[in-house]
Amino acid sequence: MDSSKAQRRLNAIHGHLVSAGSHSELRVNPTAGEFASEQGYSVVLPEKLRTGKWNVYRSAHSPLKLMSRFPDHPDIGTLHDNFVHAVDTFRDYKYLGTRIRVDGTVGEYKWITYGEAGTARATIGSGLIYHGIPKGSCVGIYFINRPEWLIVDHSCSAYSLVSVPLYDTLGPDAVKYIVNHADVKAIFCVPQTLSSLLSFLSEIPSVQLVVVVGGMDNEVPSLPPSTGVQVVTYSKLLSQGHSNLQPFCPPKPDDVATICYTSGTTGTPKGVVLTHENLIASIAGCCISTKFNPSDIYISYLPLAHIYERSNQIISVYFGAAVGFYQGDNMKLMDDMAALRPTIFCSVPRLYNRIYAGILNAVKTSGPLKERLFNAAYNSKKQAIMNGKSPSPMWDRLVFNKIKAKLGGRVRFMGSGASPLSPDVMDFLKICFGGRVVEGYGMTETSCVISCIDESDNLSGHVGSPNPACEIKLVDVPEMNYMSDDHPYPRGEICVRGPIVFRGYYKDEVQTREVVDEDGWLHTGDIGLWLPGGRLKIIDRKKNIFKLAQGEYIAPEKIENVYAKCKFIAQCFIYGDSLNSSLVAIVSVDPDVLKAWAASEGIKYKDFGQLCNDPRARAAVQAEMDAVGREAQLRGFEFAKAVTLVLEPFTMENGLLTPTFKIKRPQAREYFAKAISNMYAELATSDPSPQK
Repeated sequence: MDSSKAQRRLNAIHGHLVSAGSHSELRVNPTAGEFASEQGYSVVLPEKLRTGKWNVYRSAHSPLKLMSRFPDHPDIGTLHDNFVHAVDTFRDYKYLGTRIRVDGTVGEYKWITYGEAGTARATIGSGLIYHGIPKGSCVGIYFINRPEWLIVDHSCSAYSLVSVPLYDTLGPDAVKYIVNHADVKAIFCVPQTLSSLLSFLSEIPSVQLVVVVGGMDNEVPSLPPSTGVQVVTYSKLLSQGHSNLQPFCPPKPDDVATICYTSGTTGTPKGVVLTHENLIASIAGCCISTKFNPSDIYISYLPLAHIYERSNQIISVYFGAAVGFYQGDNMKLMDDMAALRPTIFCSVPRLYNRIYAGILNAVKTSGPLKERLFNAAYNSKKQAIMNGKSPSPMWDRLVFNKIKAKLGGRVRFMGSGASPLSPDVMDFLKICFGGRVVEGYGMTETSCVISCIDESDNLSGHVGSPNPACEIKLVDVPEMNYMSDDHPYPRGEICVRGPIVFRGYYKDEVQTREVVDEDGWLHTGDIGLWLPGGRLKIIDRKKNIFKLAQGEYIAPEKIENVYAKCKFIAQCFIYGDSLNSSLVAIVSVDPDVLKAWAASEGIKYKDFGQLCNDPRARAAVQAEMDAVGREAQLRGFEFAKAVTLVLEPFTMENGLLTPTFKIKRPQAREYFAKAISNMYAELATSDPSPQK
């Protein structure tokens, strides 16, 4: 939209706006009142000045102009500017922490400051220039979260290089594809990933430099000059950069900051091109309602190759927060939490569901007295929170402080993203941990955050109002009966526009045009509805819809999210197709819960595999799933009619999960083909008539 059209649109609606407290809200009058919500989390505007419907939602924090910069620091236009601001402002504050090993035992966290990280960033960037890596080149980062990941990323920003995360779990074929597709010139790896790289070095001709993080100089192989590739350690590169310091080569806001390859659930990875402006706009919008401070400590364990964690790092830098890294083993995360005692904890529903189920299970097995005490504390605190009052501190002392200690005892902010969080689980986290719990919605193509729950909003079961850096509209999906003029709640495919929307898929104009229309709207593939107050709720997924034999449309993720609340279930894969009239489920069980159930039933078994195959165990899990399904008011055909219990969790390593913890549905269908076939055969035998 050109500036004159934009100005006319703003002038047309300006008469409906009135300053009200901390932000603008629509004045209640006959022409505008129906577009205002009483809480004022969103405002609604016409898409086109003369002919458009009033269907474009913006944040009430910034209704007349989409944000693209931090209001307090409009001079920050790039990731480099953001880090320079942090180094200047928080130079002596601790920034990056890792646990140090003493005599083979993992000890306390050791920290480097913002100033020290700033120095390392300059020397690493200078080292890359020393090795002839030109401005604008792509630099691959091929290891899991650790301080060097962020220092390399800051170096790329300072010297106008483009960082390209190489997922450690994508496997060598995908890494090879990304390196060639992005024409990567230098790769930072660790000794574990070096051998993989060297095995296909002749197939990635663009690579000139390989830097080994954590490697020893005498252990690094010397490659023949004919390869054109140099292999050096990270410490050697630091030394070379220190001896050849170069001035920064700062990027412009519209320069590319990173290419994030999304693994997707099918096909080859797609390179999402994000500019500095994209990322700064997204974080600037988030900072309106989410504020960290220099005394905060954030624990980094979600994959840095994923935009969710990347965004959390950018916001941490802006506020000068400290970032402590996990050891690299998810099984030891709770131990790391106890040592770090973070104040900020961001995760995904899968882990929150496990925390929820674990606490409830512990309460139920603690004895009648403790269970009654927990229930009394929980209900009292919930009532106070729902009424906007401060709960009695007595309940924390008696009950909840012990639960808080599981995450280190100091968590004040919990963030959830990547998939929907159950309202019950969200309320549970608020009550048990006592801090702010925020659910957001976003994707790589929107530089992360599309919407987020406002600080003043106590209602759960939605993903909040628009990021002030974007606008949202819902588009009709007639084949699924979702219409933007549905009553009482408008429904449709979520579309997003604004400075957070990516530049496109790298070297793929066709797929870019499939998701971004000619008016600049990004079509997300997610189905949403608008709740009162201008709150967005995700209700479905357009892409993964399939039909059963009688023609009913099924949204498997919605059903999986319902079943995730079942105490036996760690993970669940729902399958169905147009040849069959019912759904079946593959359930990765929670071993502790199933073993406890077996003990209570007096069931003997040789090994856990035998227990999973026991018809009584399957029946117990299915009964629990049915109860959870009825409570969630699933329709009859949405219930799984058969279930198979499996020992193995769905992981990135076995190819069943994407790095954002979404199920790879085609791969899961193939992986469990025999079990699926057996379930349908059993159903046909038990009831030859069509399943309803």
